[in-house]
Amino acid sequence: MLEIQERFDTSGYEHILAAAGTNTVHITEALDGSRILGFIAYAYEAERTVVYGCDDSGDLMLCDGLVRSVMLKSAMKGIETLTFELTDTEMLTRLVKLHFLTEGSNVCENVDGFLNACEHCKNQI
Repeated sequence: MLEIQERFDTSGYEHILAAAGTNTVHITEALDGSRILGFIAYAYEAERTVVYGCDDSGDLMLCDGLVRSVMLKSAMKGIETLTFELTDTEMLTRLVKLHFLTEGSNVCENVDGFLNACEHCKNQI
């Protein structure tokens, strides 16, 4: 069964911390039992959450779940902006496909509005 859980240590993710240049990075993993299916690495700042790494093994729905988990945590902290500092162009393309980003941008604004926009979708099913 798929679970998305925050990891409370960063062992195995040292390369992301080094690239981010900060040790305040949080890691959330997608797990199937003890098997890691993907992860997202991010850090909270005063006005934004910065995503430094994401691996969804090419699974669009897993990407959606990982990003939404960070969006929800950010919204709960009153943070309305996600900035994706990613070098993986395929991941950026998936984020555009999922409407988290617009073409040519790495910033998702109005996180709470984005999450609440899905409320009306439930009524259309």
